[in-house]
Amino acid sequence: MTGTDSGGAGGAGRGTDGNERTFAALPPAQGRAFAQTWWGQAWLKALEDTALDLGQLKKGRKQARDGAVGAVSVRPGRITAVVRDRDGTAHRSDVLLQQLGTEEWDRFLDMVVERAGHIAALLDRDMPPHLVEEAASAGVELLPGIGDLEPECGCDAWDLCLHTAALCYQVARLLDEDPFVLLLMRGRGERQLLDELQVRSARAARTRRGPAGGEGAGSGSGSGSGDEAADGAAGIRAEEAFAARDILPPLPPPPPVPQEPGLPPSLDTEAAAPPGIDADALEFLAADAAGRALRLLVDALSAGHERQPLDRELTPGQDAVRLAASCGDPLIAARLAEGTGRQRAELELAVDAWRHGGAAALAVLEEEWQPEPEALARAKADLAGAWEDGERPQVRAGVAGRWTVVGADVQLRYGRDGRWWPYRKVRGRWGAAGPSAADPASALAGVGAGA
Repeated sequence: MTGTDSGGAGGAGRGTDGNERTFAALPPAQGRAFAQTWWGQAWLKALEDTALDLGQLKKGRKQARDGAVGAVSVRPGRITAVVRDRDGTAHRSDVLLQQLGTEEWDRFLDMVVERAGHIAALLDRDMPPHLVEEAASAGVELLPGIGDLEPECGCDAWDLCLHTAALCYQVARLLDEDPFVLLLMRGRGERQLLDELQVRSARAARTRRGPAGGEGAGSGSGSGSGDEAADGAAGIRAEEAFAARDILPPLPPPPPVPQEPGLPPSLDTEAAAPPGIDADALEFLAADAAGRALRLLVDALSAGHERQPLDRELTPGQDAVRLAASCGDPLIAARLAEGTGRQRAELELAVDAWRHGGAAALAVLEEEWQPEPEALARAKADLAGAWEDGERPQVRAGVAGRWTVVGADVQLRYGRDGRWWPYRKVRGRWGAAGPSAADPASALAGVGAGA
């Protein structure tokens, strides 16, 4: 018997043995992007990179938006749903994904147990990028790549058709809510995974509580008397010291990472601050530095940190926006606006942009750039191909890679990274209205225009 998730993507929806989950049909996706999380977007990228016929992909996306995908069944190696055409004809559609082998699961579970943060993230229905990167380094590919999604459909299409494309777009919504859906496709249900993690965690805890090591380093080492060792008059040969490496106790584990930043010293003293020094501002900057230091420490201790790109250095203007976005204190925001030569309204727009995408989003707001001919042609092709015939909203081209929707206070901006940013005019000013998207239709869907 298969359980049914009648509560949407986030419910249990699990069979009696945990090896199949069935999700009730989701409502139409008008006005929203299909994937909000990075792993949901990676799933769609594998789909879009695999498709040979982009026309079928567009039709499938439209079918999914219109709610044509029925209940979705997820089990190891396969997802299944009935997809209806506009005339009501129903087709059973399947998409196959290679399951992980036993050895791959062993490596993945051992890796997860090594870091409590991985377990906590999964239980919180999150899939951190470093978890996926560490798994890939161990030879375990969790997310699908080009060609990993194999479609099968009752319409007898030999390749990806609009029905299997619609199914994949719908599954991206399920993945957004619960990454265990992906792990089930790869071969293990949530209950089975959590049970195995519990067993391995208990075994690791028993190992850590065991004896620190074998016999002491002094037995059989030929190092001479304690007095000789103490005064340094007699040593041991290098090969003897190297041979003793296996009987020495292991190094103690590093201290735990603090749960929150430390408090900076208080500057509220009887002594007056030197001229030109603002004690309140200095305390605020010290607290911000402590928070950033903790984040850097966590990143540095994570496996694979050496492969993570370094954040580029921020300009004073960008850092002022970051500070204003993180503190929420209107008095501090007013001082930051004054210090950077911005009006309060301008800083508020900059803060909104920063919260949608950091320095990249701020650049789209404040910088004007003219795309090169190749980039401009690519952007125009994206605009032309993002909607079905007759459904594309009318847009008016402006300067610096900006297109305004005719009859609406909504705008699309094309960034230097080739991504689309939605903008909305409020009280006569253009402001960021959402995160970026790889295609203009998804960007507009995020603000409810041109969906």
